[in-house]
Amino acid sequence: MNENQISQQIIDASLKVHKKLGPGLLESSYEECLAYELHKRDLFVEKQKALPLVYDEIKMDIGYRIDIIVEEKVIIEIKSVEFLNDVHLAQILTYLRLSNCKLGLLINFNVALIKNGIRRVVNNL
Repeated sequence: MNENQISQQIIDASLKVHKKLGPGLLESSYEECLAYELHKRDLFVEKQKALPLVYDEIKMDIGYRIDIIVEEKVIIEIKSVEFLNDVHLAQILTYLRLSNCKLGLLINFNVALIKNGIRRVVNNL
């Protein structure tokens, strides 16, 4: 499955989670439910995956954690905020660069319509 096919599954699962739960919950609630929905679709899902920073030959575990990574290809950064801003975009771009993944989805569940809370982010390696 390629990144675009995976992202479609993620978006469909996000729609389902948002329809059932609505806005206003903690990010951790959406993370658990979205991971569950993706797992039901037989996708390989890792939650809160540690992401080290490699500088020269030094590998540093300094606390970066990916909310969800699907099939080791697509990163999901989950938010439950009033508005997405530049720092959220910078965060997922950093995760994409550090992991060498091409595609990420920044998903804000604190919106009336989930389609307005999804941003597709591409790492131009």
